[in-house]
Amino acid sequence: MARATLIGFSAVVMWALLALLTARSGAVPPFLLSALTFAIGTAVGLAMRVVAKPAPHPPIPPIVWLVGIGGLFGYHFFYFTALRNAPAVEASLIAYLWPLLIVVGSALLPGEQLRWHHVAGACLGLLGAFLIVTNGGNLTFDGEYVFGYAMAGICALLWTAYSLLSRRFPAVPTSVVTWFCAATAALSLICHLLLEETVWPAGAGEWLAVAGLGLMPVGAAFYAWDHGVKHGNIQVLGASSYAAPLLSTLVLIVAGAAAASTNILLACALITAGAVLAAKSMLFGGTTGKAGQ
Repeated sequence: MARATLIGFSAVVMWALLALLTARSGAVPPFLLSALTFAIGTAVGLAMRVVAKPAPHPPIPPIVWLVGIGGLFGYHFFYFTALRNAPAVEASLIAYLWPLLIVVGSALLPGEQLRWHHVAGACLGLLGAFLIVTNGGNLTFDGEYVFGYAMAGICALLWTAYSLLSRRFPAVPTSVVTWFCAATAALSLICHLLLEETVWPAGAGEWLAVAGLGLMPVGAAFYAWDHGVKHGNIQVLGASSYAAPLLSTLVLIVAGAAAASTNILLACALITAGAVLAAKSMLFGGTTGKAGQ
């Protein structure tokens, strides 16, 4: 379980590159960027199939296709819609409720045992994410943007549902994520053609950023996350996912695109403490989050 949890956490590390690479991809509109990067993510899955041929498995239930495609495409559709209809700070913080929702929602899964330190760790992580996303400032929720806030809330619920429901199908191989990515690329392209003006990446640097997105945060990360939520400690994964905005900010600082601050240091302490607290049983012995273990 520890190995699968680490594999799942590698997705969080890759997602930390999302902000920097997206910024370096230029003026490519969101749905076109999604179509391009998920197409590359599909290629990642096809390459994995060549390197390690998937083992034979029973037919995949229709619900798995609905959960997978709905999770990957739905999350991005509602996130982009939220950013178009609400301030980015408030929308992003609402969307970042998903790690906490995963931890709490895991109590509904068969064989899982939710403990106080899982919830406490996730709450510390949420507080750390608040400091990063708002830069230590106050939120100003405005009724004018209620539609955007609702879209961000649906975004968080969709990713929570995708992660928790994937746990219910551990026998479904991670290789199926290849087709989730392919469907998401196709649906994103349709949305682009209907809703956006086409702006291609300008120059080799922007194309490299798009390729980087497709290879890691919008590619390999989803395969790693699928394996982690199916076979790892889902409570620890949920709480530790708040490391994504922190690591993303640190990457921006190293790249010279953001400045260090006291808020970031405090957020680092809160998120680290929350992850360690959530992983208390796994790190220091005791129950692992599954009943009877």
